[in-house]
Amino acid sequence: MNFKSILLCALVMIAGNTFAQKKTTAPVMSASKKTVIQSVDSHAGDLINISDKIWAAEETAFNEIQSAKLLADYAEANGFKVERGVAEMPTAFVATYGSGSPVIGILGEFDALPGLSQNKVPTKNPLHDGKPGHGCGHNLFGTGSLGAAIAIKEMIEQGKLKGTIKFYGTPAEEKFFGKLWMVRAGLFNGVDVVMDWHPEAKTKASVQTGLALVDFIVEFNGQAAHASADPWNGRSASDALELYTTGINYLREHIKPTVRIHYHIQDGGQVVNVVPDYSRLWVRVRDTKREGMEEVYARVKKMAEGAAIMANVDYKISLVSGVYEVLVNRTGGELITKNLGLLGPMSYTNEEVDFAKRIQESTGKPQVGLHAEVEPLEATDPNAGGGSTDVGDVSWVVPTIRMSVATAPIGTPWHSWAVVACGGMSIGHKGLVHASKTLSMTMVDLFEDPKKVEAVKAEYKQRRGDIAYKGLIPDGPPPLEKRDK
Repeated sequence: MNFKSILLCALVMIAGNTFAQKKTTAPVMSASKKTVIQSVDSHAGDLINISDKIWAAEETAFNEIQSAKLLADYAEANGFKVERGVAEMPTAFVATYGSGSPVIGILGEFDALPGLSQNKVPTKNPLHDGKPGHGCGHNLFGTGSLGAAIAIKEMIEQGKLKGTIKFYGTPAEEKFFGKLWMVRAGLFNGVDVVMDWHPEAKTKASVQTGLALVDFIVEFNGQAAHASADPWNGRSASDALELYTTGINYLREHIKPTVRIHYHIQDGGQVVNVVPDYSRLWVRVRDTKREGMEEVYARVKKMAEGAAIMANVDYKISLVSGVYEVLVNRTGGELITKNLGLLGPMSYTNEEVDFAKRIQESTGKPQVGLHAEVEPLEATDPNAGGGSTDVGDVSWVVPTIRMSVATAPIGTPWHSWAVVACGGMSIGHKGLVHASKTLSMTMVDLFEDPKKVEAVKAEYKQRRGDIAYKGLIPDGPPPLEKRDK
């Protein structure tokens, strides 16, 4: 072969490789995905308005009367059949459209956190002193999920997709874990896949497990007496409380690094000149695995008995609820990541970047602004830690695909005023719309391709194995009487 022939072959090979590379890497947006994006855009004004109303309502766990009504009413107005007050919770509902398979669900939360009220400004400035605020962005969460559900509903209505879409209005995630009662009521039976998202500082598929958790109340009952005249006649419930918390704090040295123990003293006595006859604290134990959490839970319950013996008082332990760690689904995470790539990163105005940097300045973080880029699918770290969520329980009864979308600046302390500030203005609004589009695009994949549904379900079955799900909640109805007054 002469030099010219060799050169010609080389050029052909280079051109072929270049064409192949372009063919495999160029993003392709299907007509169906363009349609759901257009749907979200058409509803964006209403969705942002609903989100802002939920933001302003500032309703905590089991108190979300206005918030649940806003979402349920909008679902109903858009053709969904809405069942309200499900699982014995007045603020829980399920909105359904369509028939047959696949059945795809999507989760929506809407409760606020106590004491985090904040104006839409980048410095700490409560809107209503001492009142709640959306320090976890749930005003965005529920509304964004509903927008995705509506986009899919419209596709089914037009005959472009076949199957059933369910939107779950799930209350009390921050305190009582309302999804546990929805799982117990069988509301996820027959669902093929559930979608979920959460506001964060980065945009990516969520493939970390989080922490299993148990909440319980410890109460001590003693004998009141005059604290000076005859303290020997008293049996101090406050002494028992202090002995108990001291024991917990000594235990911290001898538990695995993945374990977390928190407590909140709710009643340590009323006045200084009375030996307290009653005390109460809320205790929370977490670990990366349910079995690890249960081991520590059993130990701290025994410690309550020890504290009661030392103080010569009675004690009572009452289970509030508990959640599983999330059962990760990386197959679903790959679908999310591809659709995030198709949609591309969010863009921010100079004013939004300045707002973000001022929040970072106010919270003592590097002033790096917002994270617009889409993160690649990360490795799943079984010891990653982090927070806990009742989505974990859902993920053990139905395959669950999760994602996070940036709604606040990098480094923002979560469950803080800074998240509240962003959730009520355009930074949060953009995240809401972006999440809604990505979720609906991913649901298009599931509705159009049964093999993708089966792949997600196959991973779920492999990861769950032979473990039988058992919800960690007491018998009887949800604890509505314990909601914040």
